[in-house]
Amino acid sequence: MKSQNTVLIALFAALIVVLSLIPPIPLPGIPVPITLQTLGAMLAGAMLGPWRGALACLLYLVLAAIGLPVLPGGRGGLGAFMGPTGGFLIGMVVGALVIGWLTRTLVTRATRDWAKLGGYLAACIVGGILVVYAFGVPWLAAVTKMGLPKAATVVSVFVPGDLIKAVVAAWVASRVERVWPMLGR
Repeated sequence: MKSQNTVLIALFAALIVVLSLIPPIPLPGIPVPITLQTLGAMLAGAMLGPWRGALACLLYLVLAAIGLPVLPGGRGGLGAFMGPTGGFLIGMVVGALVIGWLTRTLVTRATRDWAKLGGYLAACIVGGILVVYAFGVPWLAAVTKMGLPKAATVVSVFVPGDLIKAVVAAWVASRVERVWPMLGR
């Protein structure tokens, strides 16, 4: 691995840590708080591509697993992966991979700025919301024993905020790509 890749992976893992340290917003009756760490995962996938983006998210999770307080609320350790948010954490790695792959597929084919922005947005929605939820909702249902339909309903309150994160990530990635192209790397 080139040193530039290592630096980018570490930089984006640090970005996810910073976004995770912004205090989470708990919701009544829901064991999963509102956080900004998924915004970091969306940015990592969209800007670094599939493998580097996934590795940045994986590095973030390794830091959490070894006990560093990098998760929202200053949590860390393996116990955090066994709780209601564990599936969402794992889903971030796969989500970044999917975002990166879709970004490379959709954005590199687009010729107009609005089409590139649309490609980034579609990638962030599919990878950053659908994929992350595909891991998180079943995990939440299993850990809390609330059933899959109820878990999906409970998590639906996060969709508007996650759509805003996807728009922000798509906009930032498209703007950065104009001045610092990374998709071809």
